Amino acid sequence: MDGRPGWPLVRLGLALSAAAGVALAIVAGAGASRMTPAVGVSPHFVVAGRAPAATRSGTVLFACQRNVNPIPAKCYGPDQIRAAYGVQPLLNRGINGSGRTIVIVDAFGSPTIAQDLHIFDQVWGLPDPTLNVIAPDGIVTSDPESLLGWAVETSLDVQWAHVIAPNAAIDLVIARSDDDADILNALTYAVSHNLGDTISMSFGEAEQCMNSTLFGNQHALFQQALAQKITLFASSGDLGAAQPTCDMNDIFKAASTPASDPDVTGIGGTSLRADAVTGYYFSERVWNEFLTFGAAGGGGFSSFFTRPNFQTPANIYSPQRGVPDVSYNGGIDGGVLVFITLGPPDFDPGTYVFIVGGTSAGSPQWAGLAALADQIKGARLGTINPTLYDLAKRPSYSTTYFHDILLGNNSFPPVSGFTALGGWDAASGLGTPRANNLVPALASQ
Repeated sequence: MDGRPGWPLVRLGLALSAAAGVALAIVAGAGASRMTPAVGVSPHFVVAGRAPAATRSGTVLFACQRNVNPIPAKCYGPDQIRAAYGVQPLLNRGINGSGRTIVIVDAFGSPTIAQDLHIFDQVWGLPDPTLNVIAPDGIVTSDPESLLGWAVETSLDVQWAHVIAPNAAIDLVIARSDDDADILNALTYAVSHNLGDTISMSFGEAEQCMNSTLFGNQHALFQQALAQKITLFASSGDLGAAQPTCDMNDIFKAASTPASDPDVTGIGGTSLRADAVTGYYFSERVWNEFLTFGAAGGGGFSSFFTRPNFQTPANIYSPQRGVPDVSYNGGIDGGVLVFITLGPPDFDPGTYVFIVGGTSAGSPQWAGLAALADQIKGARLGTINPTLYDLAKRPSYSTTYFHDILLGNNSFPPVSGFTALGGWDAASGLGTPRANNLVPALASQ
């Protein structure tokens, strides 16, 4: 691969005023025969200012966090997301990921990741975790545009996995590039060295565009990971029911790998409406900002994997594996705050704050939830897909374990997508977590 940024998902920026400055990072892309993150390799954003002083002064620090009736917040900090999804009650009980390790795989990485995480923690009053940065094949620094996009992705993944499981260690494994073979090498290192309890993969491409040999090797690696009781998560993509064609010239209806692998829990996207201060949950719908940002939550049916037993009878629509399995907030309007240090030629040196959306925001946060369940259980969960679908069979599933998403679709014109329905669907999966009940249920599997 030549390493150039691929098919652009979005070409825009939205400035939102902030007490100390907020940038909106809307980034995406895909390269033929290479994986790119759902929040990807070609960022487009407007920077409104710098990060605040590294002193916690409250849970609402930015203008975009404030409610403007009747419209809820345009962005969320850690406290609001934790409240909306029921994570805070677990943290209050000391269920914080202690003794567990989250593995995050990204390409290129970010040279300031440790510094940015420390500032993020100081601003929001979080403890600094153990962060290990591992680059098995070295780091490439010759592709500035890809480097910036992946730096945003890396910061998003690390900071928001940490938000959910603040006392878990984080092993950040950096692939040499976003070429499929390099990504697979990094994954292989993580699994063969048994680095952690759960792995987050915020990248993907159409199944048909991955080299068939690598595709097979990837599935075999995932089977090895599950034999080691490692829980796997992957984002489902930001083009709705579409993916870029392999030549990058168009889009077509396709499911994203690795999310489509039945050994992986695929994460879709929603648009969350929650109170800016308290995080009180109002509602959600399928994430689809095609008209405003050219982005929507991924979902569909695999061309290679048949419907796994755990997905019967939830998936009554196709004999093929359906994705996503579950969802999480992925809205850009209502995204999460991410800190990253930037410099010349495009920025004055300093730490900036982005609002970031995309299904890649959900994968590391679900990995954090799994780390919490691992702590409760005192052991690794392994695959959680059978348990997720078993819980969905219970009459109380949509009031106890999940927010069942009933509104919206993931159509991405001209590709017709899928509509939210009661129970599982290929737009939102089983829904989003009610973590205070779901996490202990996962631990009891």
